[in-house]
Amino acid sequence: MTKAFWGKSVDKQLVRVDDVIARKFRFWAALVEESGIREVRTHKGFHDEPLKGNRQGQRSVRLNKASRPICVEHATGDVELVEVIEVNKHEY
Repeated sequence: MTKAFWGKSVDKQLVRVDDVIARKFRFWAALVEESGIREVRTHKGFHDEPLKGNRQGQRSVRLNKASRPICVEHATGDVELVEVIEVNKHEY
């Protein structure tokens, strides 16, 4: 069983992004809870990738060209928890 969770700061960030991005984020979170994070990582449309540098241990998922949730996967026995840290607009 996988549980995706996030705090109030992510809810506030979701209010500021386009509605399409917020819906795609919630769709991604629902897929994670339904299929598990490892299965969702195989979907090429999300471009799930590990981060480097000071964000090592975190992962990003592309919601569009610029917006990405930054998340951390926690292994706690048989239950995986995915904590979403932020949804930000990636600078190019």
